Amino acid sequence: MRCLGCVLVLSRRCKRRAKSAFQRSCGSGAKKCLDMEFTGLHSAFPQNKRPSLFDSPAEWYLKARRSVQRFTVSQFGLAIFSNENSNKYVVHSYNFFLFPSTFGVTDAELTLSASSIQFLSHYGFDYNKFLKDGIPYMNELQEKTLSQHLLAGSWKVCSVLDRERMKKAIDEVTCWIAAAEEEETMILQDLSGISMFEVQLVLRRALQNVWTQPLGDSEVMVKKVSPQHRRLLENSSYDCCQKELILMSARGFTNLFQALVKAKKPLVGHNMLMDLLHLHDKFYKPLPESYEEFKRNIHSLFPVLIDTKTVTKSIWKKYPFPRVSNLLEVYEVLCSDLNPTDPTCPVIVLASDCSRYAEKKSPHEAGYDAFLCGSVLLKGAHLLLGRSTSVTAEADLSFSEYLSALVKYLNKVHFIQGGVSSINFSGVDAPCRRPPLLVVHVHGWRGLNERQIYQELKALCRFDVKLLSENQFILLSSKFKYARLALQEYKDHPNLQISLYHHWRHSPHVNCLLQVSSIVALWSLLAFVLGGAPCHSV
Repeated sequence: MRCLGCVLVLSRRCKRRAKSAFQRSCGSGAKKCLDMEFTGLHSAFPQNKRPSLFDSPAEWYLKARRSVQRFTVSQFGLAIFSNENSNKYVVHSYNFFLFPSTFGVTDAELTLSASSIQFLSHYGFDYNKFLKDGIPYMNELQEKTLSQHLLAGSWKVCSVLDRERMKKAIDEVTCWIAAAEEEETMILQDLSGISMFEVQLVLRRALQNVWTQPLGDSEVMVKKVSPQHRRLLENSSYDCCQKELILMSARGFTNLFQALVKAKKPLVGHNMLMDLLHLHDKFYKPLPESYEEFKRNIHSLFPVLIDTKTVTKSIWKKYPFPRVSNLLEVYEVLCSDLNPTDPTCPVIVLASDCSRYAEKKSPHEAGYDAFLCGSVLLKGAHLLLGRSTSVTAEADLSFSEYLSALVKYLNKVHFIQGGVSSINFSGVDAPCRRPPLLVVHVHGWRGLNERQIYQELKALCRFDVKLLSENQFILLSSKFKYARLALQEYKDHPNLQISLYHHWRHSPHVNCLLQVSSIVALWSLLAFVLGGAPCHSV
């Protein structure tokens, strides 16, 4: 199995989970649901560089790209829904802690957002597992750099911890080999993961009369050999330090990502735009500067995307469900008495090794959220098909029928901000449709800035604010009703006058052009008057 390349950097328990995840992801009736947790969302850029409602999708992408390059993925959740029979779906949910590779010359820089750390800590995120046991990963560019260094033999150990292990191992072997006979062996212990490769590579380069062989997950056997025997072993197909095996192990979790790509199954997420940016940047290639290139790349990797945020927004317009905001609340509404079940409703069963998710809620644990996401999709698709309780059990629906109900949502990923509701990964984005711009005229309050205007209005509703001139600001809200509310509430305000923005009336550029045109017209008229009519002599 190709996925088994990552077993060299995982614990035995994670080996089994990764192999099982790979096998199930390639199953004929499986769909994949993912969720990811990050060390931060948006960098603390200056106010004018942060994502804004004024941004087009392409402008938002360029800003989000900077944040994705600074933050990393701390946890990856994968839930695989297998259609066992009729309307029954068995769910295998997996939770992977990830940590950037420190193998060889690779040494990523991490940024942590205090608010994100606090948020995940509140929900029980285990940062010890993230830092100590996180599975390494790398993208294609990092793999290419590592491959070049392996070929050139220019090996460097970046990790301070690995350098200490290396020094200890070399000291032990140097003391032992002076008195050892050929074919004698010794065991190096307390090694783990990718450092087992680094120790072997450094020892082989430093000592021409030794050979190394891994034993289990944490030990390396060192044997004293003759130079002739060493050359034979180096050309053997059983050499565990072949370049291909090293690269496979260094890729770590990326092996599983590549297996998911090759499976070409529908990929489901909830509000998944940031997930897709990180998938591209961390496991595929660094994010391109071009927004359109990013869309094409993602569509090539995952031809079928389904964002349950987009799907549930449509469902909530058709059914009288209470307004809810997060994924867990959506799941609970769809599982409640407000959504009566019928015999053809999908039956979702957690596999025995994932039963704790049936017994205890674990919000914002990636594996649990991935399970919620897939469950919401199946229940939502069933609603969209409009099946009634009078339908008989013989009319069980296949997943392909559910996909037919979701056709208009395929590859439409919810857009967090801006004038479009979703980003179309398989075509052109829909035309921008946003609430009207408003303009604030400030009277009597001198020296107000964008932040102060925002603070004044935030109790009413959320607006993004942009400076227009010394005493004027442009407002943009995410909803039409907020624009109407602001116009009504500030109709008689003594200091802030809010009105609809008209480009020809309020734009400083238009005003400047009109003023220049007026001056030119005035001077032309004056020149005509002063010049008078031409004289004719008799």
